[in-house]
Amino acid sequence: MVQGALPVTLREPTVVVAADYFRSYSVVGLLAVVGVLFVAVAFGAGRLLRPVVPTPEKLMTYECGVDPVGEGWAHTQVRYYVYAFLYVIFAVDSIFLFPWATVFAAPGYGAATLVEMFVFLGFLAVGLLYAYKKGVLTWT
Repeated sequence: MVQGALPVTLREPTVVVAADYFRSYSVVGLLAVVGVLFVAVAFGAGRLLRPVVPTPEKLMTYECGVDPVGEGWAHTQVRYYVYAFLYVIFAVDSIFLFPWATVFAAPGYGAATLVEMFVFLGFLAVGLLYAYKKGVLTWT
């Protein structure tokens, strides 16, 4: 032992690392068990405390206060889904723009990130142009 050095305990380094590894997972596991138990107790209490009085009115399908008439199948307009899909595409685009802006501000990454972002925006522009040419963006 070197003079002035502190005594070192002789434990296996892998045992210490494994113990720390499993300790962190045991906290996550304990939290998951507590969460599942909380939900189970809440649902069980709700099932025990609620009144059960089935009537024909309660068992009938309810849709916005209107009694259901006819079949359950209805025609829907596809254009609503197309607009929703286009919104999702551009929302994802905006999500990618914020991290790009932070990387672009970092020194040494300016030109590369600028080129990458214009390629990404080019792909989105091609998709928007394709949707426009197909007539998807016209509301009829």
